[in-house]
Amino acid sequence: MAASAIPIFQPLNGELQCIAAFPGLRVLTWDGNVLYASRAYQLLRADLSRPAIHWQEVTHFRPSLWRNVSSRFPLSCRLLRDGFHALAVLPSGHRSAALPGVIATLAPGETEFRVSHVITRGTRPLHITATPDGKVFWGEYFDNRHRDEVHIYVSEDQGTTWDVAYSFHRHSIRHIHNIVYDEWQNCLWVLTGDEGPECRILRASLDFTDVEAVLHGNQQARAVALLPAADGLYFSSDTPLEHNYIYRLDRRGNLYTLASLTSSSIYGCRVSDAMYFSTMVEPSAANPDRHVRIYGSLDGVHWRTVVQWKKDRWSMKLFQYGNAILPAGKNNSGLLAMTSVAVTKGDLETTLWRVTPKVSAPEPS
Repeated sequence: MAASAIPIFQPLNGELQCIAAFPGLRVLTWDGNVLYASRAYQLLRADLSRPAIHWQEVTHFRPSLWRNVSSRFPLSCRLLRDGFHALAVLPSGHRSAALPGVIATLAPGETEFRVSHVITRGTRPLHITATPDGKVFWGEYFDNRHRDEVHIYVSEDQGTTWDVAYSFHRHSIRHIHNIVYDEWQNCLWVLTGDEGPECRILRASLDFTDVEAVLHGNQQARAVALLPAADGLYFSSDTPLEHNYIYRLDRRGNLYTLASLTSSSIYGCRVSDAMYFSTMVEPSAANPDRHVRIYGSLDGVHWRTVVQWKKDRWSMKLFQYGNAILPAGKNNSGLLAMTSVAVTKGDLETTLWRVTPKVSAPEPS
């Protein structure tokens, strides 16, 4: 399918070429060259190592009747937060997904997702993470005004059952933003928020017997998006109270400020050595920008805006903040995928971009 709406963009230190756009599709995760996406409660996949992009239906989740209706229309879908929100692909071929009010699991050979856990606090976790040993993790994300204890859940049977792997005691955090697997240290990074000492970046062993706060105590340690790399951790701050930045935390514990962002950031991804973070349009006196932006870097040092959209006219409180969703998972395709939400051109649309590092012309002899 040809691109239906190409966003305004500025060339990176290289080239970023939009090759296709798919209205109504939301990206979820990569599994090598395979990109998973959803259309409402339908799960699809495309093998992007092939010349032609072909979306194949994997399966579906059967929602309640009223959600089956509301998910068909863009505004009601945004209002009710319909559809798939996160997906993890396990080495066994099982898949675990976050949907409104439930965690659902698909085993190899099954024809539709089945509910494996009913969420009792909040509506869904922000992310689900699988590790190479077949475990799956997610953390509770709910309003938690009274600062009750918060749990991290684990499944050791491919998403069939869930147990509490670790609990944050009362008055320690508000909720969990993300859990990220780090292949270089074979550990997990746990990101929490939202105020003062509740903002933490913690390193945890895979069995959670060893949990250590590496950064904590201020709004710049309030993060959702984190990208492990050989030289350290790249992450973006997510605060409406202060200016936001992209950081690198090296493997010796040194923290470096890499770039200034125009707003909060909750999604990041890698394409080979290139890295990208998106910004979000939300009510904030400290971050008044009304454009969703993608910041990219080919080397982890030099960062710039590479794509941008203007926030649409619909209420942020009801119809979601302006955002650009970047998929989780390991991407071997060389393509950048993103889904723009609540923007004037390209609302609920997935675009694919070819990342081509710029080759300098030889100097004249």
